[in-house]
Amino acid sequence: MLVKIFRSPVATAWIGLCFAEPAFASQGSLPGGAMSLWWALPFAGLLLSIATGPLLYPHFWERHYGKITVGWAMLSVLPMLLFHGPVVSAEAVLHALLVEYMSFIILLFALFTIAGGVLVAGNIHGSPRNNAALLLIGAALASVVGTTGASMIMIRPVIRANDNRRFNAHVIVFFIFLVSNIGGSLTPLGDPPLFVGFLRGVDFFWTTTHLYHETFLVAGIVLMVFVAMDWMLYRRERPLARLKDPTPDSRIRIRGRLNFLLLAGVIGAILLSAAWDPHVSFSILSVEVELQNLVRDALILALGLLSLLVTKKEYRAANNFSWGPIGEVAKLFAGIFVCIVPVIAMLRAGPYGAFGPLVSLVTTELGAPNDLAYFWLTGLLSSFLDNAPTYLLFFELAGGDPHVLTTTLSSTLTALSTGAVFMGANTYIGNAPNFMVYAIARERGINMPNFFGYMLWSGAVLIPTFLVASYVFFS
Repeated sequence: MLVKIFRSPVATAWIGLCFAEPAFASQGSLPGGAMSLWWALPFAGLLLSIATGPLLYPHFWERHYGKITVGWAMLSVLPMLLFHGPVVSAEAVLHALLVEYMSFIILLFALFTIAGGVLVAGNIHGSPRNNAALLLIGAALASVVGTTGASMIMIRPVIRANDNRRFNAHVIVFFIFLVSNIGGSLTPLGDPPLFVGFLRGVDFFWTTTHLYHETFLVAGIVLMVFVAMDWMLYRRERPLARLKDPTPDSRIRIRGRLNFLLLAGVIGAILLSAAWDPHVSFSILSVEVELQNLVRDALILALGLLSLLVTKKEYRAANNFSWGPIGEVAKLFAGIFVCIVPVIAMLRAGPYGAFGPLVSLVTTELGAPNDLAYFWLTGLLSSFLDNAPTYLLFFELAGGDPHVLTTTLSSTLTALSTGAVFMGANTYIGNAPNFMVYAIARERGINMPNFFGYMLWSGAVLIPTFLVASYVFFS
């Protein structure tokens, strides 16, 4: 799988950039203060393609999304080479690739692989109480195995439990709200934005200790709304309809339990890299890579590969496991991490750069960050763009210094973190698992709402909940 990724056209283009000048005599940085908004066009174009492709031209997108990604990446890289030279350009791109992207995709690969080896067999009755328990378990699991992993583990048991229900689409909608998004807010493992923050220097347990109030309030409100709605719909269904169950109740069995030990190993590797600093680093084409991070990534990659060896193939087959989703994520995020390089340079210029008006939107008259604005702007953009690059954009807009953001400006980091994670649930395209869950549910015959129908659900349930949270925590 990883070999295919590195043989992709994006990787080939990067390798060409890497060797544009074999020996780097000096280091430089992109002059963000002198760059215009035109430099952000490839980043915006790629995110717009990701947002519209699966909906407006799905068949063309499925066949050519890799080529589209390469095109946008080249529109970002080639002007950098032309205007800023190979030294500065290669250093900027390689830093994004070696220091951030590689760690990011290795973790996703491991979580996806390990979670895909856990099979929940058997079936329970989809009553309101049981459904609430399933959603609660899935939401808790999301912060441990990630929103993608938890969604893939739990979606089929939830569908089986409700396949005799006359009304069941709402169960999947709330599943996306809670399991595919909100539940992943308590650790960097939970959602890609938080792991990006961890890679930028945010302490592993900072998210747990600073986001749990917001998470419990938002998840609690959404779960209560679900129980009330599910109970009303359950009572409306004819008793006879509930008896015709295509998958009769049977004892729940967990297969592939060894993967939970491998998951514990992933957590241990991340904690090791956070606690152990031997002050040893290696220079790879002028980019400094620290030893503890190399060890962490090697251990996580090995654990993912070990899962493939020790898990029975029939368990993955029962989960309909395939490499398609992680392959797509790997290629798209490769382009995202390249295209965001000039955007980050401009953001670092602060009010003196091209994004000065955006800085003013999230800054009070006294010059302090406006937490309410960070929450809503990060969240609304995360609703339609991928929430990981959106988080990174606002992380840099807030100064990009992890020490300051986790201490003096901890409320600001809390606002943009919760905005990115929570509001990824507002649309099918806000977070990667959303559309995967939608596709699986449709395949199993559930009459899921379309793109705009889903937004009516999120507008009616989530937006009022976020208004309450913003009043309580960020006003």
